[in-house]
Amino acid sequence: MWFYREDKYLYLNTFTVLFGKKISYTEDDFQTVVDACVAGNNQAQRFLYKQFFGYAKSICSRYTSTKEEAEEVLNEGFLKVFKNLEAYDPSYPFKVWLRTIMVNTAISNYRKQKKHSEDRIALEDAPYLGFEEDIVSYITAEEILSLLQHIKPVYKNVFLLYVVDGYNHREVGDLLGINEATVRSHYVRARALLQHLIKQNYPHLYPGYRTEKRLVEQ
Repeated sequence: MWFYREDKYLYLNTFTVLFGKKISYTEDDFQTVVDACVAGNNQAQRFLYKQFFGYAKSICSRYTSTKEEAEEVLNEGFLKVFKNLEAYDPSYPFKVWLRTIMVNTAISNYRKQKKHSEDRIALEDAPYLGFEEDIVSYITAEEILSLLQHIKPVYKNVFLLYVVDGYNHREVGDLLGINEATVRSHYVRARALLQHLIKQNYPHLYPGYRTEKRLVEQ
């Protein structure tokens, strides 16, 4: 099986490549790729890994704080993918199935690391601002994800699970081990903190800034 570390693919001998008949596959027929992976064909495993590497890495990166942590979650997630691949239902979109595993792995890592109390002192005193959807539309998804790295992981993860990955409040609560009311409260707080960060980092997007700038230039 092929795993990511420091921009290189590393070959690891695991149970998925030690056992099973090395059946062939066709790259254009995804189900044959899955069947070959289940049978232990390491070329098929490498192909599947490389096909979904970027997608999986983007999920792991947004739920972690460092490159090294993202790599650990990515590798652990792919171990789970290959371990459970035999149970994959081909009538279900593979990317959705893989995303569920990667998100669950990232959240398990978050809970294991006990980062709920990680401090972000300056931002915790930020005022509750109204969330201006039109302002958010002027910055990219990458910029938003970058800003989210500056708030408490619990707020960030609630926001990501609900807004980006489409979980409802009950599902978010189940994943994070908190009740639904707390999820709603954390989501409101995450939006407020994100708005505060946007205003700090992109003041030119706000009408007040533009008016003030014109007065200064006169």
